[in-house]
Amino acid sequence: MITDIDQLDLSKKYTYADYLAWEFKERVELIKGKVFKMSPAPSDEHQRISGAIHGVIWPFLRNNPCQVRHAPYDVRLTISNKVPISEKRKKTALPLPDDQIETVVQPDITVICDPGKIDKKGCMGSPDMVVEILSEGNNKADVDEKFNIYQDAEVTEYWIVHPIEQTITVYTLENKKYIGSKPYTAGEAIHSQVLKGLAFEVAEVFPTP
Repeated sequence: MITDIDQLDLSKKYTYADYLAWEFKERVELIKGKVFKMSPAPSDEHQRISGAIHGVIWPFLRNNPCQVRHAPYDVRLTISNKVPISEKRKKTALPLPDDQIETVVQPDITVICDPGKIDKKGCMGSPDMVVEILSEGNNKADVDEKFNIYQDAEVTEYWIVHPIEQTITVYTLENKKYIGSKPYTAGEAIHSQVLKGLAFEVAEVFPTP
């Protein structure tokens, strides 16, 4: 049994089957087979922002087929250098076996509009929308990696929340490439392309001093 990340050879590639067998105290993500440690327990500010965004989306979806989940929640993306996704598999939405899944992430907020993608383990396949709240430990390489992962997986909408700057940038997939909005700031309202009709003030999600 592997209970500590130090027991792993981080130069190797792993799969979701390996991931399920680990019993770490730390949260980790798999990105194209590589293991990445997540930030330590989220700060109070991070939790309040996540809770506020979830609190806006949850009631909006009460009579909507889409569903919202918050971290920790595994999202298995079918991105792999080793196992290409055939057009037949894409069309039939057949799940990959656990030992062929090399990317497992835990967005802060996940919106899934296809109930067929939800199972006991989380979300199998690309969700419709994800929200990532930046932490102090995130660097540009981390942000770029997630951006590319979500774009390659064709996640329709991707929000990046910047707590220090108190901004939210919305990326919408167009022709398989993300087009970013200008950063939304206090006094402005955010509108979602995935969740038509959802709108709220940016200031609603950031903690007051």
